[in-house]
Amino acid sequence: MNTPINRRNFISRSVMASAGAGLAAKVRAARPPAAEAAAVPAAAGMPAGRIGNLTVSRLISGGNLISGWAHSRDLHYVPSLMRAYNTEEKVLETLAVLEQHGVNTIIADPRKKPMDVFKRHWERGGKMQWIAEGHPGLDDWKTNIQESIDFGASAVYVQGVIGDKWLNAGRVELLGKCVEFVKSQGVPGGIGAHKLEVIIESERQDLGADFYVKTLHHQGYWSSQRPDQHDDVVENGADNYWDVDPQRTITFMSEVTKPWIAFKTLAAGAIRPESGFKYALENGADFLCVGMFDFQVEANAKLACNLLETPQVRNRQREWCA
Repeated sequence: MNTPINRRNFISRSVMASAGAGLAAKVRAARPPAAEAAAVPAAAGMPAGRIGNLTVSRLISGGNLISGWAHSRDLHYVPSLMRAYNTEEKVLETLAVLEQHGVNTIIADPRKKPMDVFKRHWERGGKMQWIAEGHPGLDDWKTNIQESIDFGASAVYVQGVIGDKWLNAGRVELLGKCVEFVKSQGVPGGIGAHKLEVIIESERQDLGADFYVKTLHHQGYWSSQRPDQHDDVVENGADNYWDVDPQRTITFMSEVTKPWIAFKTLAAGAIRPESGFKYALENGADFLCVGMFDFQVEANAKLACNLLETPQVRNRQREWCA
């Protein structure tokens, strides 16, 4: 799981701090504005939907593999293997391949590695939209969000782990304050969660999210849950399941009329795309967020495009909300 970034660490490590305000302005200039991005349809036949003023490809790239995170269960060598493969140059290649196959949006955290890569990608003429994970703190919920927007984020949502923790702490109302602040900066604001209760409370309290980022995957995989694990992903650090009750998620989200980005749709690699994509799309997800290596992009993009044309997906029970 990602840990929050405080202002001092963020500024000391980010590319903005390395060259001052002038570089920050240059990066923003290199990044296409939201209005321009919204006018660019997804390429290569990839269907797209709308989140606020953004045109977003139905398949979104996850950012963990770029940031250097890897859920690997008990295979402890996997994160270091992943980081050795996904060098900055390889990630730049991956972004180009994603755009080639119609994926125009990525979700990633506001850390040095992805931000360095985004800067180079945008300066080369890349059009990838960045939906930033917001890592606000209970005592300072503006700084981190503002830094992402200043750098060029097209949208910001409060990361799922933080949403879960604030639910546990009885501070769900702060999610609404974060959303309001994001939207005041002229970009869409969202709320993320592993726990469905975060979304339930967000709807009940009318916190104003433009979109939700919520886990969805079936439980038909070998390592889905052990008897000694509980249904609290945050407190117990479970690394093999993320949607404890997918049917409950599907039922509740069927009545939610806001765009839904489903993540962990492959249970961090335990479910094959043919199964995970189909399950998420048929059961209501408007977008799929999937971490991909460069060699997986073409097949995943083709699969998503094909599934989106099937009657089971086009005529599913939950209406398309984006």
